[in-house]
Amino acid sequence: MTSVHLGINLNTGSSEDFLLVTQAQIDEQIEFERAAIKQGLKKLRDQTLRVEQKEYASASIYGVASIDSLLPLVTKRIEETNSRIHERKNGAAFKEINQYLADVEPLAAAAIACKIIFDKVFSYKEESNQIVNVCDSIGQAVEAECQLRHYETKAPGLLNVLKKNYWHRSCGTQQKITIIKTLMNRYDVEPWTAWGRANRVKLGGWLLDCVMLSSGWFEKLMMQEGRKRRTYVVPTPEFLDIKDSVMANAELFAPLAWPMLIPPNDWSNEQPGGYLLNEVMRGHEMVRRGNPTCIQGGIPVTFLNTVQRVPYTLNRFVVEVAETLGDRGISIGKFVPIIEMPLPPKPFDIADNRESRLDYRRRAAEAMNVNADAFRRSCRTRMTMEAVTRFKERDCFYIPWSFDYRGRAYPIPAFLTPQDTDFGKSLLKFHNEAFITPESEDWLAFQVATTYGLDKEPIHNRLAWVKENQNLITAVATDPLEYISLWEGADEPWQFLAACDEYYHCIVSCDRNYTNLPIATDATCSGLQILAGLARDKSTASLVNVLPGEKPADAYQVIADVARPSCPARWREHIDRKVTKRTVMTVPYNAKPFSNRGYIREALKDKDLEVDTDDLTVIVKAVRDAMDEVVPGPMAVMKWIESEVAKAIDRGVSEITWKTPSGFSVTQKLNKKEVESIELQVLGRCRMTVATGDSDKVDKKHHKNATAPNLIHSLDASLLHLSATRFNAPIALIHDSVLCRATDMSILSTVVRETYMYLFAEHDYLLDFAQQIGAETDPPIIGDLEPESVIESTYFFC
Repeated sequence: MTSVHLGINLNTGSSEDFLLVTQAQIDEQIEFERAAIKQGLKKLRDQTLRVEQKEYASASIYGVASIDSLLPLVTKRIEETNSRIHERKNGAAFKEINQYLADVEPLAAAAIACKIIFDKVFSYKEESNQIVNVCDSIGQAVEAECQLRHYETKAPGLLNVLKKNYWHRSCGTQQKITIIKTLMNRYDVEPWTAWGRANRVKLGGWLLDCVMLSSGWFEKLMMQEGRKRRTYVVPTPEFLDIKDSVMANAELFAPLAWPMLIPPNDWSNEQPGGYLLNEVMRGHEMVRRGNPTCIQGGIPVTFLNTVQRVPYTLNRFVVEVAETLGDRGISIGKFVPIIEMPLPPKPFDIADNRESRLDYRRRAAEAMNVNADAFRRSCRTRMTMEAVTRFKERDCFYIPWSFDYRGRAYPIPAFLTPQDTDFGKSLLKFHNEAFITPESEDWLAFQVATTYGLDKEPIHNRLAWVKENQNLITAVATDPLEYISLWEGADEPWQFLAACDEYYHCIVSCDRNYTNLPIATDATCSGLQILAGLARDKSTASLVNVLPGEKPADAYQVIADVARPSCPARWREHIDRKVTKRTVMTVPYNAKPFSNRGYIREALKDKDLEVDTDDLTVIVKAVRDAMDEVVPGPMAVMKWIESEVAKAIDRGVSEITWKTPSGFSVTQKLNKKEVESIELQVLGRCRMTVATGDSDKVDKKHHKNATAPNLIHSLDASLLHLSATRFNAPIALIHDSVLCRATDMSILSTVVRETYMYLFAEHDYLLDFAQQIGAETDPPIIGDLEPESVIESTYFFC
């Protein structure tokens, strides 16, 4: 029976607009949610049927869940058999099998066997589950793994190149293997000695027995078919019950999460918010992965209800452009429509000419590979456009939100939200419009320039660029299809397109007196901004625009300048802000030297430069040392947090908890999981989770690494909680970024600055945090920063 909970607040989130929700609208929303339930169930069942028809049942909901629990049992049985082989307590058959499993880990063999058995047993193809076919398929898959490992040993560089060039273009595992084998032979790599079908069947039969004896989920069934008897592998009644149970549980969480036609239910500590039907709300809690017994403060709850009462509408201009480009098969940025390559025409002599037949098959396979790849890449665009179709005729819609366990807000729907891709964001406008003011003209120009790619320029340079490029903006706004070349290369092409349209109609042609385009401003390296406030570190604050300046400060460039002399001489001219940026951004979130290596290597690769291992080590150390010198306060705070958290865990603390200045209760519970991973050449990464008595053991290392980043996230979330509840106009958020209308941005910017001042000038929150975690030493507060100066900083959020 469908159950409904109603807690609708009639305020839409803005004092300028109140919406009376009628019973008819509530009934319509309920029917809308019932449709989401039906479509979610249909999608789940269709996906399950599709993977079964393609012999990929191992990728189904029940396949993934079952194999995950089965792997440890099968792995253990294989290990025990291997032990008997070495002790010579086995029969003759084991000896023959062992030579083929010698180079395959028990986990790898177990993963391959389980995958193939599920694929074959639940396939819709005739005779797929006949025992000889199942055994041979298992043997083939193990041989394919060993064959690719053979090539990796004999020609690792060539194999890597072939994988990069051909792997993702292939539309099936067997085709991948065939291509690699063919090309390896072409390059005269030592050939692989085939095992032969008899040996494959024998090996597959033994692994099949391992799975059946370990689980009791499959059995052999002999059937009389005319004069012949055939044996099939079938699921046991016990497993069918398990399968039905897994699918029943999956169906409980299958309803699709769409935006809503009316304001979502308000959240409270006693009552769930969001959608009206309880069936849709399953799995959606106010705090994701949080402690359900925690009582959250009034400000965070008010904040969450405020942001989800904001009504949105589709940007009709962007929708029309997207639909036209979709019809024409033109990709721009994150907008990737399906581009269908037609199959080549069959040659007239295909039936009689073997060469002609093989050539056609090759060309047809290439076309099918291209189409399969295009279908995969277009997935998000297709789903976004499906959502657009659903809401295109709606005057407005609403987005239900929830918290993560650190207090950051996330939309519950996956599409048509402010936290979507560049294309997804461009589709949204606030429903409530505001009259254009002289000050809002500058903020619209700011959005145009920023989305074009001038986000690091001083604001006066951005505004000047817009004035100098009125013709470009006009062309994009009036004929975007003709002038695609003028906007497709922008940093955020779709948001740039939307900004050009709004700017042109509001400022250039003046045929639109109201604006409702979301304008975004971001924190400057928010991790360092928060840590600078905690440490009261003036030098760091000046580098991340907490303190006022004539132009945006650039911490990335400063650190690059300091690091450069310590880098190898041949690399010094290449060490700039682009090379250091990701490292500087992520160190406050406890990124370690290993990940820093990847960021710096990628940045240099973007310059067409390859750095060797030794030089990379020196560069990474130089950048991290430069951070110790340039931003001493944040680095000291992070080290102090790691040390105190380690002490807390050693004292027997099982979870780290703290309350943010907005009243949000954070519970960080991180326990160890025994996980074994292995990389398979054909099937990819295989992870095995083993349930042991140690599964409830506190993960000290994880707590040490996670606490500083999570504290930062909780504080930037707290900053937005406090700001949004003081702001009386439509607002949206993307982690450490705020969005509002151009007419309201000056007010919102002031509110954010005042809130930062409240957090770090009127309170020493780091002292509060130290007390909450039971710190044994005083936190490293430098104390030379007066955070109230942020009120005058133009570039704090920009």
